Amino acid sequence: MTAQMRPAMAVCPGCVAASTEAVETAPTEARLALSLPTIHCQACISKVERGLNAHPGIHSARVNLTLKRALIEADPEVRADDLIPVLADLGFEAHELDLATLAATQSDRAGRDLLMRLAVAGFASMNVMLLSVSVWSGASDATRDMFHWISAAIAFPAVIFAGKPFFTNAWSALRVGRLNMDVPIVLALVLALVTSLWETSLSGDHAYFDAALTLTFFLLAGRYLDYRTRAVARSAAEELAALEVPRAIRMEDDTEVEVPVADLAYGDLILVRPGGRMPVDGVIATGESELDRSLLTGETLPVFAAPGTQVSAGEVNLTGPLVVRAEAVGEDTSLHRMADLVAIAESGRSRYTSLADSAAKLYAPGVHILSALAFVGWYLYTFDLRMALNIAAAVLIITCPCALGLAVPAVTTAASGRLFKKGMLIKHSTALERLAGVDTVVFDKTGTLTTGTPQLENLEVFTRAELEIALALAEGSSHPLSRALTAAARTAGIAPTDVTDLQERPGFGTQGQYMGRTVRLGRAAWLGADQGSQTAAWLDTGEGAAPRGFLFHDALRPGAAEAVAQLHAAGKEVLLISGDTTAAVEDLAQRLGIQKWLAEALPEDKAERIQSLSDRGHKVLMVGDGLNDTAALTAAHVSISPASALDAARVASDIVLLGQDLEPIAEACIVANKATKRIRENFRIATLYNVIAVPLAIAGFATPLIAALAMSSSSITVSLNALRLK
Repeated sequence: MTAQMRPAMAVCPGCVAASTEAVETAPTEARLALSLPTIHCQACISKVERGLNAHPGIHSARVNLTLKRALIEADPEVRADDLIPVLADLGFEAHELDLATLAATQSDRAGRDLLMRLAVAGFASMNVMLLSVSVWSGASDATRDMFHWISAAIAFPAVIFAGKPFFTNAWSALRVGRLNMDVPIVLALVLALVTSLWETSLSGDHAYFDAALTLTFFLLAGRYLDYRTRAVARSAAEELAALEVPRAIRMEDDTEVEVPVADLAYGDLILVRPGGRMPVDGVIATGESELDRSLLTGETLPVFAAPGTQVSAGEVNLTGPLVVRAEAVGEDTSLHRMADLVAIAESGRSRYTSLADSAAKLYAPGVHILSALAFVGWYLYTFDLRMALNIAAAVLIITCPCALGLAVPAVTTAASGRLFKKGMLIKHSTALERLAGVDTVVFDKTGTLTTGTPQLENLEVFTRAELEIALALAEGSSHPLSRALTAAARTAGIAPTDVTDLQERPGFGTQGQYMGRTVRLGRAAWLGADQGSQTAAWLDTGEGAAPRGFLFHDALRPGAAEAVAQLHAAGKEVLLISGDTTAAVEDLAQRLGIQKWLAEALPEDKAERIQSLSDRGHKVLMVGDGLNDTAALTAAHVSISPASALDAARVASDIVLLGQDLEPIAEACIVANKATKRIRENFRIATLYNVIAVPLAIAGFATPLIAALAMSSSSITVSLNALRLK
């Protein structure tokens, strides 16, 4: 990323964003952003912040646990590449993020805007209600007219300002020739204000400014409840774009030149140091190392890389320097294509029609027709325009879909609260509705059904002397299997023996000298062993015996077996799709009783399988955690990711699993079905209310004020019914 520079006198990012005048001064501070996918608690935050703040040149470092992100202010010469090894030494994975791209996704003001409009409507409603009480209490003639005009002066600007979301949405729908729930709302507000203004100008006994404001307040309350049920909406495609490497080191006549990635071209030779991410798709020209390909496959175990090996943008070089010849740059890279897949899937998901929108298609035309017929009928019957207009206003207000507007957010708020206690965060407004219809569940493997960290399973078959040698060699490597072996041996009380001349062979393993002989720990091919189908690290003690393998397995995430069993019991089809090897995926599928599985799947393979299931009429729930799952998460009917997932995966999902246990997934399906049932009950309550109230309004027995009170009572009833979900 291009570091964001700002003058030292600036005190906040907002000051930097608000440009005043061009001042040619040398930048004195840089801002960096790092993604920290493996942090999970306050202790992690403290450890990361202490480690970063202790690094030379760092002015301040702050960690956001929710976003799993660190924001750093440092000297201009400090780069993210300098800090990633620091965090690796602390035991945390880190990736550089493009701060400029992220800034474009974090300016969401919708919540504050709705809350401000709700406050204005409530404050204005209380003031106008006080004036109305005086009129109801007997104020007449000039006093009554004065109170009405004061109410008009308060109500008109308040409704125009507070009701802007309804006016905007209604106009957007009408402009393309369709009706939504906001159209009858706007008509009711406008007609109530116009009728009240007319009554005031004619010195009428009653005006309905309080009704218009109360209606606006209730409707905004529903909108705000709806907003609060989900996290701040950000585009997963933009999050993926932020992970693209912004700078690269290009080799020019054996000289290293740092250039923006946008300046790279086909055929350029690019140096990627250990710990760096590939900026392009290409082929390794020189060097040997190991690559973390979790970005594309989701699997955390490294793969060996040598000259001729194909690499993709976003893969992490782990152990040795590599020179890569670029074969695809910019928009042609695999990482950028993944972002395109996500963007396409996001646009497809936006076409989902919620229950409220479906009801509006039937409800809105009926309301308009009834109000128009009431006006025409009463005018032809009495030729009293004033009476006809009052009755039409009463019909429109009493049928205003306030109860329908609250029906969904009231239930989703209650359901979200219940699931939050179970460890699940509902992000999207229609997630529960979509989850209720799920008949197929697709799981990723590593990091989702499993913990994503290898665990040693055959420590006991080695002698203590062998373990002491293995531990000494393992501590000299950062390979995931070496770290797992180190943890297991230390837990068993093993101490490393004195191995000298310790050195790591990038892509192969670690070797050293012990009692005059060479000892090695590493890949099967390096030690001349038979790899077999199981994950292993091989030990050669240098005594002439055949190398022996430390066997590892990926432990199940808590609740994985229970979640799969409960989903099967609920009649849902369960599939496993992973980028891991066939043997590993088949083994896990057998352990969990999953009959259908797909191994060695690339991101586009996962998205295509999800789309294929959808095309056959299935409603798919996708559960995944990696960037390689992002397109599939977005393409699914509804999606869940654990809180340990990388940014883009969590953003792409509708629901975030806050804890380690997977068992709440089955509970979420049950709650979603109950919530959808309550929503339908609320629609029936609102319909029943209209069946009773509308004839009374048409018959002239309900003034606009009585209509507003009746509308409020239906809204309260709907809200109370939603609380039964808890």
